Amino acid sequence: MEFSRLVYGVWRLADDSDTSVANVRAKIDACLEQGITTFDHADIYGDYRCEALFGKALAQDPSLRASMQLVSKCDIALVSDAFPARRVKHYDTSAAYIRNSVDTSLSRLHSEQLDLLLIHRPDPFMDAAQTGAVLDDLVDSGKVKALGVSNFMHWDWRLLQQHMKHRLVVNQIEMNLLERSAFTDGTLASMQLDGIRAMAWSPLAGGALFGDSAAAQRLRPLLDGIARQYGSSADRVALAWLMMHPAGIMPVVGTNNIERIHGLASACDIRIDRETWFELWTAASGQEVP
Repeated sequence: MEFSRLVYGVWRLADDSDTSVANVRAKIDACLEQGITTFDHADIYGDYRCEALFGKALAQDPSLRASMQLVSKCDIALVSDAFPARRVKHYDTSAAYIRNSVDTSLSRLHSEQLDLLLIHRPDPFMDAAQTGAVLDDLVDSGKVKALGVSNFMHWDWRLLQQHMKHRLVVNQIEMNLLERSAFTDGTLASMQLDGIRAMAWSPLAGGALFGDSAAAQRLRPLLDGIARQYGSSADRVALAWLMMHPAGIMPVVGTNNIERIHGLASACDIRIDRETWFELWTAASGQEVP
């Protein structure tokens, strides 16, 4: 299935001082106007509130749904006022939990189908046969169009895939200039071998990329220099660094600042050649590659 080159992550939607339908709609429109059509949710985002906030905009204008791909995730069970009986944060990949989570997400989002459902975290107590069967059934029933995982290592997704007839198509993992392990620990290589697309969460390292660490200080002059060449900004250069990788990495960008949302897609126009790509890698690591 097709996703936009950049993905808008809604995990901070409930943190905005203005959570009105009008403001949520403004963010959606700002994304759609520049070709950002994939929206990344999870049942737990905003302490179980973000999907409902987003869904109010879809309920107000159902025609929006045809212009986007909706991604959601499940299996993290938070200790929350929404679930007062829970004693401990845990993972739940049981068939009943996944079915209920999907039905709840669809209700909150005022949608009949999720374009992509991800298992949010590897569950050490997972019954792979049971989990695989319910995921297949969700596709067969039409409630979910495609399936994937998040934060999985290759042994995790291969175990699950072994018990499924439908293919896992995405793994959403942490990748940025400060968190580069997926490039060298076999995760990204294994994903390409298995035909799994990469979505990168926290592509700007949660803002740490522009903080006071030694790595951030080494990177900033290079990022700023490239940004000046393109009349852009350092954060968009950092996104471009990910997108230039041959694996076709899709950064998941989340911000409530409408001005920052506008123009995000200009990161797709920044070209980083091989030597510059490694120059940024070297600055981030503080040493040459072996």
